[in-house]
Amino acid sequence: MKINENQRIGNINKYIQSNENRSVNGTEKKKRKDEVQISAEAKELLENASAVRSNEQKQRIQELKESVSAGTYHVEARKIAEKLFPYIK
Repeated sequence: MKINENQRIGNINKYIQSNENRSVNGTEKKKRKDEVQISAEAKELLENASAVRSNEQKQRIQELKESVSAGTYHVEARKIAEKLFPYIK
């Protein structure tokens, strides 16, 4: 039994090459780049979400970041185990 056919790979390569050589607008060869567009509504939601955070929350987040970077943040294994326990059952 023959698992791999030699001709199949060649056919795929020809397909890829023809797509690469295909020109845009007849004469130009351009490769399309990925683009991301964020809507105005999404930008507004992001601004509102960051504005909602109170100063206390921002201060607490900053304290946590400092303790993690300093290596003084302590994780209680018991609390983690209690949270994971329902998923283990």
